[in-house]
Amino acid sequence: MPPTIPMTRIPLPPACCALHQQGSNGESMPKETDRRPLKARNSPPEAPPATIEDLRALLIDITQGAQPRLGPKARAAFGRILDVQNSTDLLSITTLSERIDTNPSTITRLAKALGYSGFGDFQKALLSTRLRQRGSFYLNQAQSVISSADQPVAQRAASLCRENQANIDQFIDSFDATAFETAVRLISEAPRVTIYGIRQFHSLAAFLTYGLRLIRSDVTLLNGNGLGVAEEIGAMSAGDLCIVASVAPYSTQVADAARIAHEQGLNVIALTDLASSPLVSHAAASIFVPHQSSFISNSITSYFAAAECIINAVAAANSEQTEKALITRQDLFKRLSIESR
Repeated sequence: MPPTIPMTRIPLPPACCALHQQGSNGESMPKETDRRPLKARNSPPEAPPATIEDLRALLIDITQGAQPRLGPKARAAFGRILDVQNSTDLLSITTLSERIDTNPSTITRLAKALGYSGFGDFQKALLSTRLRQRGSFYLNQAQSVISSADQPVAQRAASLCRENQANIDQFIDSFDATAFETAVRLISEAPRVTIYGIRQFHSLAAFLTYGLRLIRSDVTLLNGNGLGVAEEIGAMSAGDLCIVASVAPYSTQVADAARIAHEQGLNVIALTDLASSPLVSHAAASIFVPHQSSFISNSITSYFAAAECIINAVAAANSEQTEKALITRQDLFKRLSIESR
């Protein structure tokens, strides 16, 4: 007889780890782990959405388990934000948080979870529909005026005035006291101040220059004498101040001036409309002023109101200097017979 070979029992892998299980009919069945849902990675997409349409598509994907993973509250806030369209509530994180009944910090965390650097970039995507229409901005505004041509003139005038009132109300409702106080301090402490705006905002820059000159003499209108922006910025020194003003569609010359002034060591204050404005990235303080209206171009009524607020605040912060400057100015008016009664 041949020798007996001992049998060794080989343990079988657990059913959940087997490649296949046998069903009652003998057919191969998928392993249990195959039926488990895949977990979404808790990381933002490589490139955050650039448009409101992309944001809506992303929310649908997230709801279905795609990345990035958001909690129920964050998803709810995301959905409520996407429901806010064509509203001035999108112009600041404060008003947006009040509109959707959450905290500004929640919106900031949501923006970063979606892959944005902060609220400014998130805001740009939320306003993408409006920003895509830059090339036809003036045509769109003109069409708005033409479409109301059949209304009584008093009705059109009242409507435009109420729109400007609403912009000023919105400016107050979303007032950033910290940024405003920083701007006032920079204006008060700067050795020299220059102010830059072109086209419509040239008039705002001139008005702000005039008002601040009632308080201090070393305030100039940048390129006011036509010598050139480069020459005048080059004549400024580190620690001086440059105030720039522009709204969408933004003037590239003003954005470039803000950047160069910052690179030259000047402090920059931006008077603009959105946190995504190209002026903001170079500014030590940004003052946001809404301007939506049916005016044929960009409405700047609310910007003149903001400028008056700035001038008064600087005057109050330098009361003795202001009093002396106004007494001197009034004496000059009298001696030159500038005013008559």
